[in-house]
Amino acid sequence: MRTDFVFREVGTGLRRNVTMTVAMVLTTAISLLLVGTGLLAVRTIDSTESLYSDRLEVQVSLTQDVSASDPDCSQPICSGLRSTLENSPLIASVRYESQQAAYERFQQLFAGQSIAEVARPQSLPAQLRVKLVDTDGAQADAGAAAVRQAMQNQVGVRTVIDQRDVVAKLFDFLGGVRNVTFALALVQAVAALLLISNTVQVSAYTRRTEVGVMRLVGATRWYTQLPFLIEAVVTGVVGAVLAGVGLVVGKLAFIDSLLAGIAQNGVIPPITLVDVVTTSVWLVPIGAAIAGITGYITLRLYVKV
Repeated sequence: MRTDFVFREVGTGLRRNVTMTVAMVLTTAISLLLVGTGLLAVRTIDSTESLYSDRLEVQVSLTQDVSASDPDCSQPICSGLRSTLENSPLIASVRYESQQAAYERFQQLFAGQSIAEVARPQSLPAQLRVKLVDTDGAQADAGAAAVRQAMQNQVGVRTVIDQRDVVAKLFDFLGGVRNVTFALALVQAVAALLLISNTVQVSAYTRRTEVGVMRLVGATRWYTQLPFLIEAVVTGVVGAVLAGVGLVVGKLAFIDSLLAGIAQNGVIPPITLVDVVTTSVWLVPIGAAIAGITGYITLRLYVKV
């Protein structure tokens, strides 16, 4: 096989249909950029679930009078509530957090933000932070229900908050981002596939005379099809590289500033540059495979050079 001839034909084909080639590269890049965004969203959801798997608690907030008068949960109302919770077999442990401790945690959580400057210890309730035996599944639901039932209408109880409900909203948001990006990626992928197919067909028809001559002198079908396949793969790889560059630029320009507060405070795991680069690397074989398979199917079904 004359490799120099094959690569010369590839270069000629890319230059001859330069506008369609550019359109195909850009469409593929946008499609793969959305796929990469969706993969990062999936990775963030998985990491967040792992992060919270052993952190989730049920918070029993105490009324203002109990919070202000009982800094160590030694008086009858608070100690009675604590004993009630500790006697449940579905509860692993109960930890008391005073107003001062809640204030210090609040300052750490919202460090550098204006809300931290206006907050005062008296504005935050003391809490009984309940750790369930199981934090997932039906056993966890039963444990949270037992806490609510035990604390319902009890003197000194202000609210009962299951942190799983709060985290579920975060997961719903991230899942929505993932679904939207994958849906947009699917639409863009269809457009990219059509462009690849059309470009291969146009490129093959414009060179059908040369291909016909090659077939007459004994060239195999595989040898005549190879330049068109390489053209498709090259555009797929270039599109994937552009998508990877877009992910890195998006992380540095937008994601870092958008998630800076909640990532630094440990609300969600940060999206690191390694995560973005790893995802970008995976886009290259994906782009090459999609473009190559589409080009091959087009040649076999429609062009038959």
